[in-house]
Amino acid sequence: MVLDNTWLIAALWVGLALAASLISVRLGISVALVEIMMGVLGGNFLGLEEVAWATFLAGFGAIFLTFLAGAEVDPYVLKRKFKESVGIGAASFLMPFLAASAYAFYIAGWTQDAALICGIALSTTSVAVVYAVMVETGLNQTELGKIILAACFITDLGTVLALGVFFANFDIWMAVFITVSVAVFTITPRLTPWFVERYGGRIAQIEVKLFVFLLLVLGGLALKANSEAVLPAYILGLSVAGYMMAHKELLHRLRTIAFAFFTPFYFLKAGLHVSLPAMAGGIILISILMAVKVAAKFVGVWPLAKLFRFSNRDSMYTTLLMSTGLTFGTISALFGLSQNLITQEQYTILVTVVIGSAIVPTLIAQAFFRPIIGRPGDSQELTEDEERKRA
Repeated sequence: MVLDNTWLIAALWVGLALAASLISVRLGISVALVEIMMGVLGGNFLGLEEVAWATFLAGFGAIFLTFLAGAEVDPYVLKRKFKESVGIGAASFLMPFLAASAYAFYIAGWTQDAALICGIALSTTSVAVVYAVMVETGLNQTELGKIILAACFITDLGTVLALGVFFANFDIWMAVFITVSVAVFTITPRLTPWFVERYGGRIAQIEVKLFVFLLLVLGGLALKANSEAVLPAYILGLSVAGYMMAHKELLHRLRTIAFAFFTPFYFLKAGLHVSLPAMAGGIILISILMAVKVAAKFVGVWPLAKLFRFSNRDSMYTTLLMSTGLTFGTISALFGLSQNLITQEQYTILVTVVIGSAIVPTLIAQAFFRPIIGRPGDSQELTEDEERKRA
C-alpha cells in the first residue's frame, strides 16, 4: 500500500506542497494559505496521515519561521513605533481573549477552564501566516509590515503569559528553561558577529547550523518545561534582528531553507487537522466563534490604527492580518486537550476556528486591502540608504 511506503508518503507531502506553490503563483494567493487548504484536501480525500518525521519537520518549520519573523522585526522601527506596536499588539490579544472566554462560559456553557482555553486560543495572531504574507508581498521591507510583525509578537506574548498564569507548572525544568533562554538571548547577539566573521561564508554553512542548534536546544528545554518553543524562537530572532538587518544575505539563506523545505510541512499539517465532517457538525458554533474573534479584533485594533494615523486601507489591512490565527492558537488548543481541560469536540471546534481565521481574513486582506508599496501616505518602503543608516 502507498501509505506503508515512506518514500511515497514523502512524495505525497512534497507533491501537495509543490501543487500549492504552483496554484499560489497562478492565482496570486499566499502559498501558506494554499498549503493549508491542500492539507485539508489531503487529510480528507487523499489519505494523507500524520507521521513522526513529518510531525518533526512541521514542528521545526513553525519554530524556524517564528525565529525568522523575529529576525525581521526592525529594532529601529520597534523603538520609534513603540506605542503603535505595543498598543495594537496588546489590544489584539486582550479584546478577543475577553470576548471569546465570556461567550464560551456564559453562552456556550463550557467549563471555566475550557472557556479560558477558548479565549487564549482565539486571542492569537499567526506570526507564521503574517510573516509568510509579508515576505511574499515585500511588505516585510516596509514600515507598516515591520509594525505588524512587532505587534504580532506582543499579541502572542500575551497568549503565552496567559497560558503560564492560568495553567503552567513551575518546576525545576521551567527554571532551567528560563535561565538557559535568558543566557542564550544575552550571548547570541554578541556571539553572532564574531562567529559569522570567523566561520561564515563556507560551503558547510556553519552559521546556519549554529542557529538551528540554538533553536533545537531551546525547543528541547521548552518541551521539558511543558512550555512551547515558538516564543523563545521569536525572542532569539529579535535578539539578532539588528545584525540581520545589516547582513541580508544570511537572512535570505535562512529564509530560503525555511520556505523551501520546513514550512510547507507545517502549513500542510495545520490543514490536516481539519475534519470536514466534524466541521459540518459544529458549523454554527464555529461560525459564531469565528465572528466573535474577528469582531473583537476589529474593536481592539481598528480604532488604535486610526488613532495612530494609519490610512483607511492600512488600518483595514492591519486589522485583518491581526485577526489571523494558527501557530499559538493550535498550540493552545492542543495544550487544553492534552491537559483534559477541553473535550475532543471542543478541540476540533477551536482548531477549525483557528485555521479558518488563518485563511478568511488573509484572503480578504490580500484581495481587497493589500497596501500599495510606495504610494504617498501608504506603507512607505524603507530605502537602502535608510537601511544602511539604521544598521
